[in-house]
Amino acid sequence: MYALSWCLTNINIDLNSQYTLILLYIKPPPLVYSSLDITGYLFGSDIIAAIEKYGKELADSVMGRAQVICNDYPNIIQIEKKVGSGDAKDKICEILEKLGADMLVIGSHGYGSIKRALLGSVSDYCSKTAKCPVLIVKRPTT
Repeated sequence: MYALSWCLTNINIDLNSQYTLILLYIKPPPLVYSSLDITGYLFGSDIIAAIEKYGKELADSVMGRAQVICNDYPNIIQIEKKVGSGDAKDKICEILEKLGADMLVIGSHGYGSIKRALLGSVSDYCSKTAKCPVLIVKRPTT
């Protein structure tokens, strides 16, 4: 959310041109369920449905908060919301290319080198892979 606010505040938009701001949220890929979980118990359809419902509610919540931020900036011409599913770094780059995006503005968690090495960095991957300019917005340290 910080990257979105920063982008809307600091990137100059020519109001005479047609711009579309695309808010993108990537859900983790759906889990592949076997009929038995690790403990040997059946993984019921109600549990699977609850996990999927939680994923949808989380995406709706994120998009709702992003919309509230955008409402504070009347200079935005058009907003589109897209929710994808899969590995975030690959999916973001895939969608950027498909849409022919002019720029990607992405936030950074600010992980240290050890955490980044273990978890990977979506923003770092996108900066190296995306076919458009990438602006990584770091959250200020407090």
